[in-house]
Amino acid sequence: QAQLVESGGGVVQVGGSLRLSCAASGLNFNSAGMAWFRQAPGKEREFVAALTWNGVTAEYGDSVAGRFTITRYNPKNAVYLQMNNLTLEDTDVYYCAADPTTYRPFIGRTAFNLWGQGTQVTVSA
Repeated sequence: QAQLVESGGGVVQVGGSLRLSCAASGLNFNSAGMAWFRQAPGKEREFVAALTWNGVTAEYGDSVAGRFTITRYNPKNAVYLQMNNLTLEDTDVYYCAADPTTYRPFIGRTAFNLWGQGTQVTVSA
């Protein structure tokens, strides 16, 4: 029954912004770490951002640090990715992911085992 559903992808010009949303159901969202990954055809899945269960600790991939922000709003079982100053290299399918390990106090980048279907982000000149 656990499910993650992404939304908010689309086409945006270089330098623009997008906000992705992820709605979770069927899991203990309030005790789970959440993350965003992205993947291009023929490439490995790339870590983008993650947030601990209580929102105290956040981590970002080197390519997005300073431009992207991950947040969560527990009353709606939702996690967001605000993407600013987008570049052509940000074009990818973006996936929401969950680490269901209860109250993990740090980011476990290999522990995310629940995935959404992805949403396409295309950055154009």
